[in-house]
Amino acid sequence: MSPHPGQVEQTSPNYEELRSQHQNHERRLEELKQQPRLTPEEEMEEKRLKKLKLYLKDQMERLRSSAS
Repeated sequence: MSPHPGQVEQTSPNYEELRSQHQNHERRLEELKQQPRLTPEEEMEEKRLKKLKLYLKDQMERLRSSAS
């Protein structure tokens, strides 16, 4: 029997790992937003983090969908 979608967080360590990474990327993006100007390296990092966040969000949604 599949767990309820709301239970994915509790039953899947992989989901927790993805969520933790997503939150870490979000925090770093917030730090970058606070800066008046980004260096070219920071701009690249910002783009990379945004893409990674989207990827992680998609992965978490797949886990939720497969659990229902």
